[in-house]
Amino acid sequence: MAQRPGVKGAADVVALIDGLGRIAGRARIIWFLVFGGLFLDAYSNAALSAGLGPMTSQMELTTTQVSILTATAPALAIIFNPVGGWLATRIGRVPPLLIAKVFAIAGALFAAFAGDFNTVWLGRILVGVAYGIDFAVAMALLAEYTPAKLGGRLNLWQAVWYVATTSNLALALVFFHLNVGSDIWRWSVGSASVVAVALLLGQALMLKESPTWLASKGRLDESVANLDRIYGIKAVAGNPDETTRTAVEAPAVGFRQAGLLFKGEYLPRTILSSVISLGQSMQYFAVGWYLPLISLAIFGESFEKATVGSMVFNAFGIGGGLLSAYFGRRLGLRLSSAAGFAGVFVALVAMGLTFEKVPTAVAFLLPVLFILCHSAGPGANGKSIAALSYSSDVRALGTGVTGMVGSFGSVVGLYVFPQIKDSLGLADTFLALSIVPLLGLITCLVIKWDPTKAASPDEEAGPGRDTAVQGAVAAH
Repeated sequence: MAQRPGVKGAADVVALIDGLGRIAGRARIIWFLVFGGLFLDAYSNAALSAGLGPMTSQMELTTTQVSILTATAPALAIIFNPVGGWLATRIGRVPPLLIAKVFAIAGALFAAFAGDFNTVWLGRILVGVAYGIDFAVAMALLAEYTPAKLGGRLNLWQAVWYVATTSNLALALVFFHLNVGSDIWRWSVGSASVVAVALLLGQALMLKESPTWLASKGRLDESVANLDRIYGIKAVAGNPDETTRTAVEAPAVGFRQAGLLFKGEYLPRTILSSVISLGQSMQYFAVGWYLPLISLAIFGESFEKATVGSMVFNAFGIGGGLLSAYFGRRLGLRLSSAAGFAGVFVALVAMGLTFEKVPTAVAFLLPVLFILCHSAGPGANGKSIAALSYSSDVRALGTGVTGMVGSFGSVVGLYVFPQIKDSLGLADTFLALSIVPLLGLITCLVIKWDPTKAASPDEEAGPGRDTAVQGAVAAH
């Protein structure tokens, strides 16, 4: 009988997982269940978007109220992305994911049965809390579940996002044909609760705590048990190595230690992931409002035709999201982000220079170019590069901080650029917005870090490596 490998710390766990050639069996089910949470986040956002028109008419909402509902979820995510990271660092990866589903269920039901604006807003607040927690934790957990050679698959979250959006739009068409009238938004928003309940049950039954996180906490017996449950890897718990003992003895990483992300080797990684996350969210949410106008111009002004048009645009997002995994693997996350930013820059400049000066077909192709370049590059990489850039003790905090920066970009995109549009006009707004992908491109070319081209941060933090990070935590 072959001798079972020993586990003395997180580096050993990472090495065992990285040695796998594929994700199969229970591990694959668990992997997709975590991705399901990201599907729910996108679905919940799309549910509001698809039904916003009928909701506005039925509840006689003012422009300000509509703006508040639109921005509530990303605004709450600014706060709850790092909160999710903090929770995942302290109590594990799985409990925050389950907590997020409870908030998502409550938020969807509050909104669906609301009789006034305040109740709908409360529902969106709860959805924003769920969105903020889930996204930060899910990406960290996916990074720890995934072998290094398959790390590019994390980019598939972008395709999942567009699939979720398209699914809700398709469901809205079903409700439209069922003649539910102006209550169509209630069905659209309420359907998110069904998805959330299914995910809550599935995740509660199937998810197992990250073996890497357990090992980083010195819980080696539990880590070894979960390696077996998830991957069928037979290992034995050894005596904790020096790195693990130092980490366990140090205070748990929390908000006070967030400064670690901006020191030493983590500084360029944090800058790069934050700039990609900020840039992609600003450019997407600033231009996103323009896409329905193109849809209306091409497919007609009825609810049905406009919805079909939006689904066509989202189809290109799905394609770009699937390509992002390929480009991430071939080029690396940094260079694929740079290429995507370059394409978005060209698309925005072209849209600014040719707006209302070219045939409708050409006007349609430019936003398509924007969506493809965005979703195949920085749109996916902003989350993935953060999840892969930090060791397990600070990974959730790192993804939380990066998610917070991205959510801030969403709010800026939704509010600041519409104000610029009112002052400068649409064409000049596109030209002004082009500075965002340009700065993203420059940052990707200046900072050379790419997690797909380097050793795992947990393996770097293994025995023999300077324990400056653990020492810095202890000093706090």
